[in-house]
Amino acid sequence: MDSKIKVLQEKIDQAHLGGGKQRIEKQHQKKKLTARERIAYFLDEGSFEEIGILVTHRTTDFGMQDEVYYGDGVVTGYGTVNGRLVYVFAQDFTVFGGALSETHAEKICKVMDLAVNVGAPIIGLNDSGGARIQEGVRSLGGYADIFHRNVQASGVIPQISAIMGPCAGGAVYSPAITDFTLMVEDTSYMFVTGPNVVKTVTNEEVTSEELGGASTHSTKSGVAHITSSNDIQCLEDLKTLLSYLPQNNKETTKALPYTLGDEKRAVLADIIPDNPNKPYDMHEVIGGIIDEDSFFEIHKNYAENIIVGFARIGGKSVGIVANQPMFLAGVLDVNSSKKAARFTRFCDCFNIPLLVLVDVPGFLPGTDQEWNGIIVHGAKLLYALSEASVPKVTVITRKAYGGAYDVMNSKHIGADLNFAWPTAEIAVMGAKGASEIIFRKEIKAADDPAAKLAEKETEYADTFANPYRAAQRGFVDEVILPEDTRRKLIKGFSMLENKEIHQPKRKHGNIPL
Repeated sequence: MDSKIKVLQEKIDQAHLGGGKQRIEKQHQKKKLTARERIAYFLDEGSFEEIGILVTHRTTDFGMQDEVYYGDGVVTGYGTVNGRLVYVFAQDFTVFGGALSETHAEKICKVMDLAVNVGAPIIGLNDSGGARIQEGVRSLGGYADIFHRNVQASGVIPQISAIMGPCAGGAVYSPAITDFTLMVEDTSYMFVTGPNVVKTVTNEEVTSEELGGASTHSTKSGVAHITSSNDIQCLEDLKTLLSYLPQNNKETTKALPYTLGDEKRAVLADIIPDNPNKPYDMHEVIGGIIDEDSFFEIHKNYAENIIVGFARIGGKSVGIVANQPMFLAGVLDVNSSKKAARFTRFCDCFNIPLLVLVDVPGFLPGTDQEWNGIIVHGAKLLYALSEASVPKVTVITRKAYGGAYDVMNSKHIGADLNFAWPTAEIAVMGAKGASEIIFRKEIKAADDPAAKLAEKETEYADTFANPYRAAQRGFVDEVILPEDTRRKLIKGFSMLENKEIHQPKRKHGNIPL
């Protein structure tokens, strides 16, 4: 047997050894695992079947004929995660720096095609220095082949990218097209052009971490949906994420066993402050509604004025979109609109019901927002929620003002059930601003304008700072006590389980990108 094949077989046998996960877990403090260790830890033990193990590159230029490695820098195949079939590829940085060649790309394309044809998630563990420059345009063509398949698979099967090392140049566009991107702190980075090019072109001094590290992409750009402290945690996060998702767009997420009991949650009754201008943490509301410890937040550190993530209610997976009063009073802005719109569209693709929790005083005003396109970006969320055909339920906890009321899954854009707490305020704007406009002449003519303003503010608040006017018009289906919210949601989502909408015939809509 060829000595190289013998060494390769030993690596594979080691990855399949009993107790392999325990062996790898001992390296928890080690920042980077090998490609095979990653696959061995991620998949159920002994389930991995490799495809293309003997593939080698075809390049003879620049002395490459003397540098031949079986597998050509990427490990591809299939296996199971908690018994569910998944397809996976892991780039091997120890072979040509994980650089993508024509055959390297062909291996990835093969498992992507299988994943789409079978209907199972595709997971990419990225760790590559970029295109293999010795191959010229052939490596670039390989990237394009992968990009095309990413687009064709979009909305058909879940696609998840874990950036576990460098990912630069054209390589970044495949993760950008996939549904979720995970990054490992301190050891992974993504950018179109590296620090050296940036310095040459713009004269900026910047490190790889500052330019495209996990912290940068999880807080500033929004490219990374989840960050993990090391490889082991990243793989665990991948498994958790998969548990909320179905295999493909024709299925629903498998429900976990759940026995109904007393679903009242008294803790919800005291969350909303008496002062309507005082913030509170919407995470507390979410925690009181969902199954215990089931919330898995997406984009946690990006656009923190809105919360998105997966949870379970009565054992069933749901997607949650919620304003966060703790940041910018929960207003909608450019970044929060994009964040929520993308998450909404993913849930709609894969039959995951949506729960929208509303406490929004409007859109963030200012030249910065207007010049950066708040009109278009706010319309993305409006479009996404209007288009979504999955079960959609809204709970208004406090403020629902202006156009933001419409956008946040109002009855008018297709919500199936809209509940409001007694503390809900549904109006064009806040009482003070509205009073200053409506009663301007009376206030100006008053002997004591401040007292008159306070009087009119109270009058307006008594009229509109409640959910009952909206309920009278049918815009709110029911005003409920906070402690009854979970029970109402379990019943509501159960009722909507077989919802089906026949959309107008069209190729596709034109979302305001």
